Amino acid sequence: MTDADMPQQNGVPPSAPTRLRAEAERLLEEARRELRNADRRVGFWTVVDIGLGFPAAVLAGVSGAAGLASAEARVPAALLALVSAGLSAGSGFLRSDVRCAANRRSRRAWGDVEAKARLLLAQEPELDRGGAQEALRALFQARQAALASRDASAELP
Repeated sequence: MTDADMPQQNGVPPSAPTRLRAEAERLLEEARRELRNADRRVGFWTVVDIGLGFPAAVLAGVSGAAGLASAEARVPAALLALVSAGLSAGSGFLRSDVRCAANRRSRRAWGDVEAKARLLLAQEPELDRGGAQEALRALFQARQAALASRDASAELP
């Protein structure tokens, strides 16, 4: 954010602590948004993982039991086994468990950014006395780590 983007009072540009606060608030809002997005992605991939894995396991067990129960049940058991194999293949192809874990890491990283931004905003009286640049630098480093974790989870095949 540049000085031109900041609201001016009586034609005077905002002070450094005001700009710092505005930047910290912007990063806090970005962290909240990304945290919600990561949380939704975790929920989605958890549902996909359970939705494909559990029926595959149940169908595999039922088809095995049906195939062993009688000779007439072998054809339906084979069909159940094929459906189970298809669900297992879909689960393996989508790698929903890996995607879920990657989005959990992303969620933790954005939570760290949010916590650091809140801490920076809570220490506002201290910002006038210095140390603001270090705090903002740490916040931006946490943001970079969170962006990297988000990008890593998006690049999964």
